[in-house]
Amino acid sequence: MMQSRTHTCGELRLSDAGKKVTLSGWLENLRVVSASLGFAVLRDFYGTTQAVIETEEMMAQFKAITKESTITITGTVRERSSKNPKQATGEIEVVPESVRVLGKCTHSELPFEINRSREADETTRLKYRYLDLRNPAVKKNIILRSQVVAALRQSMMDHGFLEITTPILTASSPEGARDYLVPARKHPGQFYALPQAPQQFKQLLMTAGFDRYFQIAPCFRDEDARGDRSPGEFYQLDMEMAFATQEDVFAVLEDVLPPVFAKFGTYHRASQAPFVRIPYQTAMEKYGSDKPDLRIDLTVQDVTEVLSDCGFAPFAAGNVIKAVVVSGFHETRKFIDKTLADVEVQAGQKPYWFRLDDKGEITGGISKFVKPIVDRVKEALNLKPDDFVALSAGKKTDAQKTAGVLVKTLGAAVPGHMDKEQYAFCWIVDFPMYEIGEESGQLEFCHNPFSMPAGGLETLLAAERGEIDPLSITADQYDLVVNGVELSSGAVRNHDPEIMVKAFEMVRLGEEDVKKRFPAMYNAFCYGAPPHAGIAPGIDRMVMLLAGEDSIREVIPFPMNKNAQDIMMGAPSEVTEAQLKELHIKVTLDEEAAAADKDRQGEQ
Repeated sequence: MMQSRTHTCGELRLSDAGKKVTLSGWLENLRVVSASLGFAVLRDFYGTTQAVIETEEMMAQFKAITKESTITITGTVRERSSKNPKQATGEIEVVPESVRVLGKCTHSELPFEINRSREADETTRLKYRYLDLRNPAVKKNIILRSQVVAALRQSMMDHGFLEITTPILTASSPEGARDYLVPARKHPGQFYALPQAPQQFKQLLMTAGFDRYFQIAPCFRDEDARGDRSPGEFYQLDMEMAFATQEDVFAVLEDVLPPVFAKFGTYHRASQAPFVRIPYQTAMEKYGSDKPDLRIDLTVQDVTEVLSDCGFAPFAAGNVIKAVVVSGFHETRKFIDKTLADVEVQAGQKPYWFRLDDKGEITGGISKFVKPIVDRVKEALNLKPDDFVALSAGKKTDAQKTAGVLVKTLGAAVPGHMDKEQYAFCWIVDFPMYEIGEESGQLEFCHNPFSMPAGGLETLLAAERGEIDPLSITADQYDLVVNGVELSSGAVRNHDPEIMVKAFEMVRLGEEDVKKRFPAMYNAFCYGAPPHAGIAPGIDRMVMLLAGEDSIREVIPFPMNKNAQDIMMGAPSEVTEAQLKELHIKVTLDEEAAAADKDRQGEQ
């Protein structure tokens, strides 16, 4: 027995016929056939059960109840004359003797039909998320999330990892995104920061002698939303290993993840160990992306030498030219125009094209420029009849990016070039340690500042002496990519204070800056830290992939909207002057900021 019910709405079967039962749930629907005949559908967390109404008195009671009210019914189970094979309880029905309202729905009109809530606009869904979650199609993603987290937790413990929680209120540190700041009432003018990741704490745990750590960690970053990233907060499977190398980390995840993806995924095939390892520069050259989708068989080729003198202005000397060849291409001109227009929107750069017909003759697009050197082009690209060639040109990074979009777009759109029904994992390795910042124009960390530079101190000293280009330094850092989505970043950590200081000196931060910004970590490492490495796959992205969803908000119980607002709870919101005074804070808004916030509010 479950509280006041004897069974759930997904439990009864034909073997229960004749039993007197009590069910509780939401009144999903009432279909009136006559004054004394009707059918009610009762729904709870576990499923639905049909109740058949056979008296005028009972019909009157049901007609007085609004849809989505919570009710309890007591009655007898019997076999249905018209069975529903699509429903788990479709062989039975309950004839109610009594019905009682437990929680009345006071609204005669719902914001959307529960079972079709996913067809409603997102703002309405998020505002009434508690109703949206009643939809079994929405609820199943949250159930999946729970199951995946439980499986990951068990697997990590089976691999000897200890679950340890780390602080939520901490110090601000440069993790690559904006911090959420929390005013400290007892320390006027000072702030805590919500952790962008438990990075420093997990490294300190290694220094403290904990050999294998993990947690399902909440992380907070003040960044913009996109399809595979939720603004505000997210969760990751955070892990760290002492006395570990990159290969040790790879071995753990290659053992933990494939069974989870194979068991819970929309697709039941997942890469097995060892996953493909692809150096960063190779990924950019071959796939035009550091997040390649290995389900697609298309790759990028450099044709700068062949096409730079063909007379087509965008291919002029100085520009890099990339080509993506699609074999067996039989699509229409309308398809080409639409697909390449989509690529242009995504890449921010116009792609070009030509094709070979079924006789091997060049046609379409920029073919008139290519035709005089067609034999050279055919040889360089190994072209055959019915090949389609998409091209990008510009600065190297721009040409690579556009080519990468071409690979993913054409691979998914043209039949025969994508083995979609699988989860294809790969490791991207040998990331650059440094890059030139777009805003600063100076040397900055490319990714995680706590990564160990390949070659250690000697490499940094060589760069300092001018013997090597700092941009050529790679880090013992890696990304885990699945189906073109970055699931995680990780690294072998820089655990040596001398190497850490030298790494930060490269970006104009001295020893005192390191001590000030990372006092606990720097001091701890001075007491003898073990080599250690870790990674942190994103839970939200993982479940999104497993569920086959395009938006990460579909797998989060109470997600924010794209403007980082919880429109259900009304957050963020204004607070009272008394609260601000207690925190020693005064709010001032310039006209531009106030207008921008008003515009964002208007979108709701």
